[in-house]
Amino acid sequence: MKKILYVSSIFALIILMSFSVADFFSSMTKADYVDGSKTLKFTMKINTSHISDAIKINRNTAGFEAEVKKYVNNNFDVFVNGSPKSLTFTGSQVSGETVWVYFEAGGISDINTLKIKNTLLLSAFPKQINLVSIAYKGNQKMMNFQRGKEVNEVSF
Repeated sequence: MKKILYVSSIFALIILMSFSVADFFSSMTKADYVDGSKTLKFTMKINTSHISDAIKINRNTAGFEAEVKKYVNNNFDVFVNGSPKSLTFTGSQVSGETVWVYFEAGGISDINTLKIKNTLLLSAFPKQINLVSIAYKGNQKMMNFQRGKEVNEVSF
């Protein structure tokens, strides 16, 4: 009986350990091309505590959103048909455990190639994965970024 109890407790311990909490580090960005305004609009979703740790500023600090915008601007670059595009920030908001950042690149009449450099949170979290979904004239493309793969390019 003691042997069955011992084996059962070891088995239960192994099962409980397999459910331990593991942090998952990711950001998601959606890029939509608006033909009428010739603009590529970006909506970025980042975990609030992760970005707060990366920029080393408390989310309740008055300048938090301004620092997030600056951080994104320094860690996200867009190249259309080989030419760098400047990003214009159109807004941001903190909603619980999510920070939403909105920005756009204008003056884009046609996209043959889209290259993005995305190093968001990669220096702070080694297992960080950044996903970017692009919608352009009915085509959908997906990019992923991680340490060692900070630049990605798609063709349309």
